[in-house]
Amino acid sequence: MIRHLLLALTILIAASAGIAPASADRIKDLGGFQGIRSNQLTGYGVVVGLPGTGDDNLEYTVQSLKAATSRFGLQLPPNVNPAMKNAAVVMVTADLPPFAKPGQRIDITVASMGRAKSLRGGSLIMMPLMGADGQIYAMAQGNLAVGGLGAEGADGSKIVVNVPSTGRIPEGA
Repeated sequence: MIRHLLLALTILIAASAGIAPASADRIKDLGGFQGIRSNQLTGYGVVVGLPGTGDDNLEYTVQSLKAATSRFGLQLPPNVNPAMKNAAVVMVTADLPPFAKPGQRIDITVASMGRAKSLRGGSLIMMPLMGADGQIYAMAQGNLAVGGLGAEGADGSKIVVNVPSTGRIPEGA
């Protein structure tokens, strides 16, 4: 009896040694559907509220700020060019995931297009994000989170860590 039991146990162990443990792979990790991909969105906007690190009276910065303020009914005289150290023109990008639902929030990246030294402390004024087809898919706005920093000494020395002229706005669109 014991001999039969040991023989059965030995056969069971030998048979199970060649069996691999079960693993589950997600279908989305194995393949994809043709034509299903994320869509890149881009837009042009203005960041305001910078502590003196914005663009230096660039013509397109002044033009962009005048256009942004005109949406609120404020018209600056044509010959007035305000000092623009507290504003910067920016390019805004986002990745719209496939199957995004209406109202779903997405993260956006904001990068300076002019001579702004840093976007730290700035707020993006509401602006549209468009797809490659020219359609507006989202509206973006919010306070920037900037990971980089820069400092200048009185003698002209400077140090820059990461990129202070680029930032992100989590769920900014």
